[in-house]
Amino acid sequence: MAVAMMSLLIAIPLLGLTTGLRSMTPMALICWYAVLGYLPVDGTWAAWTAHLWVAVVLTVLAVGELIADKLPRTPDRTATGPLLWRLILAGMAGSIAAGAINEPGLEGVLLAELGALLGAFGGFMVRRDLVEKMDCKDWHVAVAEDLITILCAGFALHVVTG
Repeated sequence: MAVAMMSLLIAIPLLGLTTGLRSMTPMALICWYAVLGYLPVDGTWAAWTAHLWVAVVLTVLAVGELIADKLPRTPDRTATGPLLWRLILAGMAGSIAAGAINEPGLEGVLLAELGALLGAFGGFMVRRDLVEKMDCKDWHVAVAEDLITILCAGFALHVVTG
């Protein structure tokens, strides 16, 4: 009961927040947790996440996103297309995590999407302000943001899997 409550109130919004920062990273980690058997998805709509090929493809996409994020022509995460993509992926991640702890998927979707909005807009503003205040290149802050995203998504999944 405590793990489920902590997952709903902390871990699922954190998965959403990290999706707002880097859209593909949390889904790639979810797939690896499922492939390795830590995330129970058998018999659910999310059973596809437990296939090795899905984890590999999403990992390649996540690495591509980490690289593309540093390029000057990459659109802002708060632009309509990238933001909608983040909301879709956050909803999927939240539903998968909620299902893994036998909680309603809709709660997971809503909590993760709120986290994704905070991650997208908050992350955009924090990154912009840090670059300005530290008088450094954007990619320096972006690499730190990558590491924070990976660590926080991993922590959130660790909480969900108990």
